[in-house]
Amino acid sequence: MSDFRVYKSSFDIPGAAAATMSDPSLASTMDATNLSVGGAESDDVSVHPSSLSDFYIGLGLAVSSSLFIGTSFIIKKKALIKLASTDCTTRASEGGYGYLREWLWWMGVITMGLGEACNFAAYAFAPASLVTPLGALSVLVTAVLSSRMLKERLNLLGKIGCAVCLLGSTVIVIHSPKEEEVSSMAELALKMKDAGFILYVIAILIVTLFIVVYVAPRYGRSNIIVYISVCSLIGSFSVISVKGLGLAIKETLNGNQQFTNILTYFWLACVVACVSVQLVYLNKALDIYNTSMVTPIYYVFFTTFVMIASSILFKEWSSLGASDIIGNVIGFLTTIIGIFQMQLFRDVNISLRQLRVLIHKPSSSLTQLEDQREGFENRRLKRKRKRTCESMEDSAEEHDEETRLLKFR
Repeated sequence: MSDFRVYKSSFDIPGAAAATMSDPSLASTMDATNLSVGGAESDDVSVHPSSLSDFYIGLGLAVSSSLFIGTSFIIKKKALIKLASTDCTTRASEGGYGYLREWLWWMGVITMGLGEACNFAAYAFAPASLVTPLGALSVLVTAVLSSRMLKERLNLLGKIGCAVCLLGSTVIVIHSPKEEEVSSMAELALKMKDAGFILYVIAILIVTLFIVVYVAPRYGRSNIIVYISVCSLIGSFSVISVKGLGLAIKETLNGNQQFTNILTYFWLACVVACVSVQLVYLNKALDIYNTSMVTPIYYVFFTTFVMIASSILFKEWSSLGASDIIGNVIGFLTTIIGIFQMQLFRDVNISLRQLRVLIHKPSSSLTQLEDQREGFENRRLKRKRKRTCESMEDSAEEHDEETRLLKFR
């Protein structure tokens, strides 16, 4: 078989036949080369080892980012509570900026900055469709810490919701794309010219301006979705910008200078502008509403828009099969179910001890139900007998009256 490959390659490449006949060592070298190429072609290697290592680096950075960001929500909330107890006129919900003079708030900002730095680096190594959904871990961190530090409720169903979130995140990691679809700034510049992406940018800008100018002043204090929607819509741009800036830095470190490229500074300006808008409206949402409500809703909206934007621009799902796409969607939906389970049932007074009672004593509940049914039947029979007796008494009185009238006549 090896001789056949050598002779076949000799006919395929001009002048190779004569070389192989005159130099047997060259023939053996070509034979080894053909074997290695044939083996590489026959093996179904879907992920390059370097790409796989980048994937795990991005995964670790994404998890670290969630820990920092989840903690930052708690620190900033404590700062806003402290500010509200001293001077209500400087609250963020009233349009004030008193939190800028609070050192605890700045500690939360620094913690969030560390998380965003890890997040920034994660986008440079792993696909956005992996990094962004893993932000659900920040919801778990916020829920656990808020129950400890802010005395917010986390009951048994909330803990089960945390476990469901972890399950959904694991499914996303397993089925997410392991390789980048955009590996250079030149490829990114070409993808930015895509008509679908341009239409998406225009639509998002129009909707955001409408919410900021018209909806937020009227309904921002009564509807939690208003401020969060602004953060999420602009957040989809911030992730794309971070992805582009991270790609520029990564390419520069590899020897291809990108800080002479105007596109790098465009992404940098977008990151600064988008993060500034997100901070303002996120502070307004945190100042008015409960942290355990803001965090999960923000995650759902933010992740949804980021996945839409990255699929339009980077086309990260184009290399996935149908099973992986379904797995990503199911993992994301599972995470959403876990998040909302933590919130919808947070006021339900249920604990593990009460659950054990319900499991081990089902007959008592049934007995109470039977007693209630028997009591209802007894009361119904008593009412029926009473009505019967009253009707009989009425009949007797009518008979006596008729008898007296006959006697009188």
